[in-house]
Amino acid sequence: MALRDQMDKIRNAITFLGEVRSELKKVHWPARKETYAATGVVLVIVGVVALYLGLIDLILAHFVKAVLG
Repeated sequence: MALRDQMDKIRNAITFLGEVRSELKKVHWPARKETYAATGVVLVIVGVVALYLGLIDLILAHFVKAVLG
C-alpha cells in the first residue's frame, strides 16, 4: 500500500505542475516599460508614506516627552 500511496502522490504532483504551467500561460506578463513604471510609482508612494509616518512619529514623540517631562 505504501508504494501505491507514493505513486498517487507523484501522479498528483505531476498533474498539479501541469495545471500550474497551463495557468501561467494565461497570465498577462507586463512589458519591461510597464514594470519600470509600476516600480517607480510604488517607490514614490513608499517614500511619501515613510515621510508622513516619520513626521507623525516625531510629533508624537515630542508630545509624549512634553507630557511626561
